[in-house]
Amino acid sequence: MENKSAFKDRVKIAVQDDYLQKSVQNAQERFRTQREMAMNDLGNFQEWRNRAQEIRAHVIENLDSYLEQLSENVEKNGGYVYFAATKEEAVEYVTQLAKKKQAKSVIKSKSMVSEEIHLNQALEKLDVEVVESDLGEYIIQLAKETPSHIIAPAIHKNRKQIAELFSRVAGETLSDDTKTLTAFARRQLREKFLKADIGISGCNFAIAESGSVVLVTNEGNGRLTTTLPKTHVAIMGMERLVPTWEDLDVLLSLLPRSATGQRITSYVTAITGPRKHEDGDGPEEFHLVIVDNGRSSILGTRYQQVLNCIRCGACLNVCPVYRHIGGHAYGGVYSGPIGAVLTPLLEGIEKWKELPYASSLCGACTDVCPVKIPLHDYLIFLRQDVVDAKLTPFSERMAFKGFGFAAERKAIYDFSVAMAHKVLKPFSNESHIEKGPGPLSDWTDVKDFPLPPKDSFRSWWKEEKGGDKIGK
Repeated sequence: MENKSAFKDRVKIAVQDDYLQKSVQNAQERFRTQREMAMNDLGNFQEWRNRAQEIRAHVIENLDSYLEQLSENVEKNGGYVYFAATKEEAVEYVTQLAKKKQAKSVIKSKSMVSEEIHLNQALEKLDVEVVESDLGEYIIQLAKETPSHIIAPAIHKNRKQIAELFSRVAGETLSDDTKTLTAFARRQLREKFLKADIGISGCNFAIAESGSVVLVTNEGNGRLTTTLPKTHVAIMGMERLVPTWEDLDVLLSLLPRSATGQRITSYVTAITGPRKHEDGDGPEEFHLVIVDNGRSSILGTRYQQVLNCIRCGACLNVCPVYRHIGGHAYGGVYSGPIGAVLTPLLEGIEKWKELPYASSLCGACTDVCPVKIPLHDYLIFLRQDVVDAKLTPFSERMAFKGFGFAAERKAIYDFSVAMAHKVLKPFSNESHIEKGPGPLSDWTDVKDFPLPPKDSFRSWWKEEKGGDKIGK
């Protein structure tokens, strides 16, 4: 109940934030338009989706063998591999490494898994300075917030707010023009790159056949993060694999198109182990941390396809619920439709029972998913799980039981329909209920609810058409 109340409170705050809604709506429209243009360039988009779905499904069905192949090849290349069953194990490995290296500073490129395991906080407890090098992540780090979008973490911030954050760091008032802000961030981050002891990155895809990790960025920060520090740690969810470079080509053709509408991102960085003798630069050590943290419990269930996700954010960019409440209202690391599915599966339906209801079930998320995850079906399944586990409010369970009882008895049903109009009419403005009583207020606080008709359809038909044989 506490989490539900917190969820409702977060939603109430979000729907009253006009800037948030305007910003998210503008971004959604821009991403959606660009995505359509980029997809049209492919010419046969559905064939690409089918191929991508096949690759991802094959990987997930053979995950153990591909993880073994990846691990062997990383170690052949001179890297270290650590399998973390839990987020605590992943954090422990990285923090122990930081202690061993006597690290004072860490530079990071964007990594949702590191957000998932709360790595920054653990390193900061060791007095290690952690700096996010992705511009959006850097902004929300200064604001002490979490990402509100998978690919655009600071989507909810305007230039004025960013200028205030940067001015605080600069110790002087900065202009809010784009050139000034980006130049300031560039100067700040360049210094952090040069002095960092450890570079930590995520992993968009890991290539099993070569033991490589691939990063996709638009700012080049991934290359600096993984090249300048002496030690590079890549953190990946255990499902972020592709078997071959040929398979990567398919997924890289869809990822940026689905995310931002780009044909390809500015930088695609492939890293295969630490620096070799003949290399001019690169880290002396390379560590790959492969995180389970609940993912293996999804294998073999009806939700397995959620592991196909390539974190493009396309489902967020078309979701009408996300458009109105933004990312922070969801409460978890992953927001939007994919977050509403993934978070309860990773962290437990009891803790996150309200998230499957943060959807209109319009199906737009499923339509745009480049790997064809049936997201809206999963949201319905999760609602079934919530009901089966008796996690819905007592009043709701009684209401549905009462409806079921009445629906099976014609006389009681007709009487109930007639009474519904009379009981609710005092709360209406003739056509809509604006301030409903009891549990109905959860709906009417944010939307109008149609006043039940005075007569049932059967009564209307009988009176208007003279028929009396419906349902007999």
